[in-house]
Amino acid sequence: MPSPSLRLAVVGAGAAGLVAARELRREGHSPVVMGFLDFPFAAAEAAGGDTRRFPGHEEVLRYLEAFARRFDLYGLVRFETEVVRVRRDGGGGRWAVTSRKLGEKGRREEEEVYDAIVVCNGHYTEPRVAHIPGVETWPGKQMHSHNYRVPEPFHDQVVIIIGASASAVDISRDLAGVAKEVHVADRSAPACTCKRQPGYDNMWLHSMIDHAQEDGCVVFQDGSSIKANVIMHCTGAITVDDNCVDPLYKHLFPPEVAPHLSFIGLPWKVIPFPLFELQSKWVAGVLSGRVKLPSREEMMEDVKAFHSKMEARGWPKRYAHNFSDYQFEYDDWLAEQCGHPPIEQWRKLMYAAISENKAARPESYRDEWDDYHLVAEAAEDFKKYL
Repeated sequence: MPSPSLRLAVVGAGAAGLVAARELRREGHSPVVMGFLDFPFAAAEAAGGDTRRFPGHEEVLRYLEAFARRFDLYGLVRFETEVVRVRRDGGGGRWAVTSRKLGEKGRREEEEVYDAIVVCNGHYTEPRVAHIPGVETWPGKQMHSHNYRVPEPFHDQVVIIIGASASAVDISRDLAGVAKEVHVADRSAPACTCKRQPGYDNMWLHSMIDHAQEDGCVVFQDGSSIKANVIMHCTGAITVDDNCVDPLYKHLFPPEVAPHLSFIGLPWKVIPFPLFELQSKWVAGVLSGRVKLPSREEMMEDVKAFHSKMEARGWPKRYAHNFSDYQFEYDDWLAEQCGHPPIEQWRKLMYAAISENKAARPESYRDEWDDYHLVAEAAEDFKKYL
């Protein structure tokens, strides 16, 4: 028998929080929220947005705003509200949530009781910065990619970017169009590295920074130096216990308190929005009683089996939520649990094609591709939602 409507707190109102709110409400619950499979980017492009295959972050924001409007989610969101702490409220599975409004000095904290908590606070809340000897007296500006928005403030400046992963790659190319010079410091590059990046006149790849100086110079491991205006740390976020949240059944439910606490969006190296949606559908179905979880003991055995498999592969603990090898297997398992069709085949093939194209053409894969037949198949599939 389906459970009665529950009052739920969704912590976070980004992509995961929005789709969680929609799915929870579809199951008859009352969520409060502190690209998805059935809402393609094309639905947001109708207003004249960025129609490129790899749009900028401004277009992703427009997409999320359009999603919230389409499904009438704004009324569920408490903007500028910080969750201060969450605790169990007795032994009945309920939770006491303490929150406060940001920007209102002197406002007292407010505590409310909810039937369940869905955590959707993302991976990148607390920025992590690199340790650079001498940076305390270096006169330039430091910032983290977490706070980057647009390239214009860096016009005609010399910017050093620390990192070589997704944010560093995207931001360095964004800045190259306006900055005087962009220098990327990669800790995995050999110490002698100092080379211009293909396709750019003003971007160089270096080894890691050795130290910074009071005269404004930043010295790399090969001894070369650059007088820079800005150091931008594209170095990820502070993690919990070696980037692993444990124990979690299927990366979602802590067996001890399931289903009254869940975490949506922990997996990485995935296509995030469809995964968020399927996780949300499963959580919503479980909370309504329509979908059943195994016993607590069975869930713990599954968690142990997962970690044993990781150890057998030689994977470190920090890769517990790295889904690069099995995201679609996981997606399809979730879909089966909640009675949803599996991930479309064109989406899986397109992901593989883009990965190969990126490896072969790292500088141009955003604008050059060969999988036109998959793009056409996706466009045809999207018509039923537009």
